[in-house]
Amino acid sequence: MLDLREETQAYLPQLNLSPEHYPLKDMAIKTWKGRMVNEHGSAVVFDGLYQQGLDFGLEEADLARLRSFADEERQHGVLCGAVVEALGGEARADVLEQPEFPVHQDASPLEGLLRNLLSISCLSETVAVSLIAAEREELPEGELKELLTKIWAEECGHANFGWRLLKDLLPQGDSELPQRLGEYLCHAFGHLEAHELAHLPLESNPPPAGAALGLCSGREARALFYATVEGIIVPSLESHGIPAKWAWEERCYLEN
Repeated sequence: MLDLREETQAYLPQLNLSPEHYPLKDMAIKTWKGRMVNEHGSAVVFDGLYQQGLDFGLEEADLARLRSFADEERQHGVLCGAVVEALGGEARADVLEQPEFPVHQDASPLEGLLRNLLSISCLSETVAVSLIAAEREELPEGELKELLTKIWAEECGHANFGWRLLKDLLPQGDSELPQRLGEYLCHAFGHLEAHELAHLPLESNPPPAGAALGLCSGREARALFYATVEGIIVPSLESHGIPAKWAWEERCYLEN
């Protein structure tokens, strides 16, 4: 059980709810509680990436950033939980079962690290930046927007870190490494799509007043997800010589 009730009390935002928002409170509590669990759980991903980077021999400054990213994700969970509490809910929930961090023993340390950087930073975190930015734009000025802006800014750092390391580390591999990363991306893209669609249900269609509570249309968010992958992620990876367009077209999802 994840229980952040005590930790959230120092961060409760003033929401300034109007009568049109009260019917949406239960939906908003459910949404922000889901974010609380996902954000807090994301810390273990960066803990794993830190250990992988340590084993590979990343520079101390990069290792320190990875450790700070794990701390930031835990704090994001607290901030999302603070919204739950401010809405009248309880910032506690069952913890999601976390899959084992992939160490990619079938690849070299460099390739294994790049696979995870691609999946975590260049894919998942880049999509998060896009989705949160759109949601943030719909929020009126106030403490909730400030809270989401802090989360968004730190997610930008998580994404940018991966793109920068990709540029720095990719030339250290052999000439076939970009092609092999493209083959890995077939599965990474499939996993990403399955994960995002599961969290962006089409039946989520709140009224316009929901934007002030951070609620968004599942259909619009899905469209933004695809636009981000096809308009930002794929071309950026292609610019590094990775066959991302082919990988996206051939994507598939394997549980293991």
